Formats: sequence, structure tokens, C-alpha cells
Amino acid sequence: MQADDGSQTPTPEVSPEQETPSHPIQDLGHELLDAAIEAEYQTGVHEESEEQARRHVAIRIARMIGGFVVIGIGIAALPLPGPGWVLIIIGLSLLPFAWAERTIRVIRRRIPGIPEDGKISPIAWFVMGALLLTTTVVSLLFGAEITNWVVGLWDR
Repeated sequence: MQADDGSQTPTPEVSPEQETPSHPIQDLGHELLDAAIEAEYQTGVHEESEEQARRHVAIRIARMIGGFVVIGIGIAALPLPGPGWVLIIIGLSLLPFAWAERTIRVIRRRIPGIPEDGKISPIAWFVMGALLLTTTVVSLLFGAEITNWVVGLWDR
């Protein structure tokens, strides 16, 4: 290497470890990934390979992201017409956290008509299915007449 005055300056010897300086954020990312894989080995289903552990970590992260997105949509749907509480409960059920399960139980206790364990009786399922089937058939058979009747109400 040449100095400003034109003389040669010796280049310092660089060891292979020093050639590529590591970035602190990259180091932190590798440490977090290693910790997540180690935790995956020790909890839940016992993976036989690192590939399976990485897949389960990715699934867990996807569930967390999806759960929080659905919860956000549910919160937005609370003041708007829509199933806000249902979306919040679905989002919470996607989250792999114990606090999410406890929150679901608290919400179920506060909503009348839903048992705390969340199980809906077969009779209720039958009634809901029959109502859904009836409204679908009525709308398919008489949808045009109902639409014309509603439009006629506005024309008066």
C-alpha cells in the first residue's frame, strides 16, 4: 500500500477470523435462532433433526404473526359491523402462549351463552345449521322477489 508521500507501507497480516468482521445484529440473529432451536428440542414434540426443529420454529413464528394479524382485524371490527369478538378469539387461539389461552377463557366467561370450556351443544349446532340452510334456500329461491320488494319500499 502506498502512503501519501509515495513510500510503501507494510500491510498488516490479517488472520482468517478477522477477514470478515461480524456484525452485532447478525450475531444476535444467529444466537436467537440457535436458542429457538435448542428450546424446540427441549419442548413439545421431540424433533429428530435440526431441519425439523427449524420447521417447527418457522411454524410457530407464522402462527404468532397470523394470530396477531387476526387479533388486529378483530379489534378493528369491534366498532364496525362484523364478527370482532369471534376474530379476536380465533387470533388468540392461533397464538402459542399460555396467556392467550387464559384470555380466551376470560372472554368466554363474559360472553353470555358460551360455556367456559367453549364446547357448544349438539342441539345448538343443529339449530345453527338448520337456520343457515333455511336462509340459504330462501335466498336462492326467493332472492329476486325479496330484492324487488325492498326496492319497492324505497320507491314510495
